[in-house]
Amino acid sequence: MTWKWIVIVTILIILIVFTAQNYEPVQIRFLAWSFKSSLAVTIFISLVIGFLTGLLMGIRKD
Repeated sequence: MTWKWIVIVTILIILIVFTAQNYEPVQIRFLAWSFKSSLAVTIFISLVIGFLTGLLMGIRKD
C-alpha cells in the first residue's frame, strides 16, 4: 500500500465518522430549487462532486 492510498483511506474514515454524526435535515437552496435533505447526504454528494471534479482535472491530454 502506498502513502497515497493510506491518505485516501484515512480521509474516507474521517468523512464517514463526520457524516454519521451529522444526520439532521437541512434546507438546500440552489437557484430556483429548494428541498430538504439529510446533512449526511449533502456532505456525501459534495464529496462525490469534488472527487469527480478532481478526476476530470487530473486527466491529461497527450
